[in-house]
Amino acid sequence: MGVKAIAPSKHVVLALVEDKPGVLHRVTSLIRRRGFNIDTITVGATEVKGISRITMTMMGDEKILEQVVKQLAKLIDVVKVSRLKPEAAVMRELAMVKVHTPNTSVRADVMQFVEIFRGHVVDASPESLTIELSGDPEKIDAFLDIVKRYGIKELARTGAIAMQREKTSSSGSSKISV
Repeated sequence: MGVKAIAPSKHVVLALVEDKPGVLHRVTSLIRRRGFNIDTITVGATEVKGISRITMTMMGDEKILEQVVKQLAKLIDVVKVSRLKPEAAVMRELAMVKVHTPNTSVRADVMQFVEIFRGHVVDASPESLTIELSGDPEKIDAFLDIVKRYGIKELARTGAIAMQREKTSSSGSSKISV
């Protein structure tokens, strides 16, 4: 009987870190040394002055990720590190997409998709529309799949940001994200 291979799963890791030079490098170097590839990474200010929040998504083995989280917690500039289960988190991403719109028919089609996905046109030229879209990463992917037939001229994505859902009752149900 052979050993069954376990497929890597998606992980979300949050780290609260001191806002100092070199901290991001130390965090990402530790992850690289453990053989993980970071799919997305975002860094930004928190509600506490001098503390930044790093949100990373990555695919990989559960046991190795456990070690990564424990070792991240030991880094001197890391205040707190935690994992979020994607199904128990509110995740959002921002994307700007420049879509080729050479004529009014294509432009009308793209505008219809922008409306369906609750996006916004932030720039227009005779040959393209630049669309801003926010939502969960799957929503961004779905929009991109639809408009790629027209030609994506340029794409910029922020990477995911995430927060743990709060429990609303003792029954364990979660708040609905809008």
